[in-house]
Amino acid sequence: MTTPTPNPQPGNSPQGGWGPAFPPAQSLPRSAGRRRTWLTYGVISFVALFVGVGIGASGDGDSAAASAATDAKATPRPTVTVTETGEAEAAPGPTVTKTVTAKPKKAKAAGPASSFSGEGEYLVGEDIKPGTYKTAGSEGGFGCYWERAKDASGEFGSIIANNNLEGPGRVTLNSGEYFKTNRCQEWKKVG
Repeated sequence: MTTPTPNPQPGNSPQGGWGPAFPPAQSLPRSAGRRRTWLTYGVISFVALFVGVGIGASGDGDSAAASAATDAKATPRPTVTVTETGEAEAAPGPTVTKTVTAKPKKAKAAGPASSFSGEGEYLVGEDIKPGTYKTAGSEGGFGCYWERAKDASGEFGSIIANNNLEGPGRVTLNSGEYFKTNRCQEWKKVG
């Protein structure tokens, strides 16, 4: 009789102690199990897709489209007739050239204006025409200021006349004078 040799690794014997050793259980490679799982899920997804498409195709939403298609087939359709005609070559005609001289439009004479903005400084005779001008009054609540001056220096001694208008007003301007206006409506020549 032979005596069993003790297994140097405890816990491998069926009794849980020393005894004959069994080879470890072999498991399947993981890739084969994973392939089967993915294959199973793929087939289930594919079947679910076809079931969903089948349910959607048999729904009531298509009945209106199907009846419209049936109605369209039942109505008479227009008949199209195509007529082909032969091409004829046209004889080239004579070339006629007519020369027209354009008449220039009458240009407005450049020179002093007879109406101007109620804001600014103007040289009478160069920027605006000499004469009597009228304004409707101020554009705001501060009144309309106008000034006739001998020159453009802006000094107090150069002022010929000035006024603050609350309503409409007139002023006569002579050639060579400077006319300053602030916060006034448009000035128009009246004489």
